[in-house]
Amino acid sequence: MALALNEASLPRVNILGVGVHAVDMLRAIHLIDSALTQGKRGYVCVTGVHGIMEAQKDTDFEAILNHSLLTTPDGMPTVWIGRLKGFSQMRQVTGPNFMLRVCELSVAKGYTHFFYGGVEGVADQLKSELTRRFPGLNVVGTYTPPFRPLNSSESADLQARVSKLRPDFFWVGLSTPKQERFMEEYLPKLETRLMVGVGAAFDIHTGRIQESPEWLKHVGLQWLHRLLQEPKRLWKRYLLNNPAFIYKMTLQLLGFTKHESV
Repeated sequence: MALALNEASLPRVNILGVGVHAVDMLRAIHLIDSALTQGKRGYVCVTGVHGIMEAQKDTDFEAILNHSLLTTPDGMPTVWIGRLKGFSQMRQVTGPNFMLRVCELSVAKGYTHFFYGGVEGVADQLKSELTRRFPGLNVVGTYTPPFRPLNSSESADLQARVSKLRPDFFWVGLSTPKQERFMEEYLPKLETRLMVGVGAAFDIHTGRIQESPEWLKHVGLQWLHRLLQEPKRLWKRYLLNNPAFIYKMTLQLLGFTKHESV
């Protein structure tokens, strides 16, 4: 099977103006491996309905998603829309699964990693868990940020740490849209090659929340599994966003609304 060697040759599916790459896991992993081999820098967004709906309210955030090295289809609705538009090869590429596949690749290729995010202790626990799961995985640093933007001294400290370590992958475990905005701002400031926003992956891989069963993901009910675990935090995201997404996407598919192509 022939695989695209760079993001320019990968099509994006226009979903309410957000360009989600028409990839599966194999193509996504191949792209980031090729990017590192070619000396490229960039950030990766793992984007589902929540991110797309956030972009409807904020054109700057929409631009961040559309200027990524790679924006993967995190939820099944994005995959279904891609297939409706003729991209039969699209498959779901979630943050937790993508992280595991990159770690597996890194053991063979020697890529290094830095974990940024989570509450106190989570990044260090993630390092312990993934190095146990993938013997030989090289995690060179971790950082637990405050629940606010970094101040000038914290930003300088982070930049100094990363400058010494120069990781290949800088993983960001914040929430959307916070993590995408952080990556767009800090990619020029940090001496790292690829930044990847993976949301709940930090908590999933450290056992703080449960990953959705594969069959629930396949039928598009991953959101319900998350909602049942964190109803107070997530009810608005899913119970308001999901119907609005269906309504807006129906209008786009029927041709009643237009969104600028990406």
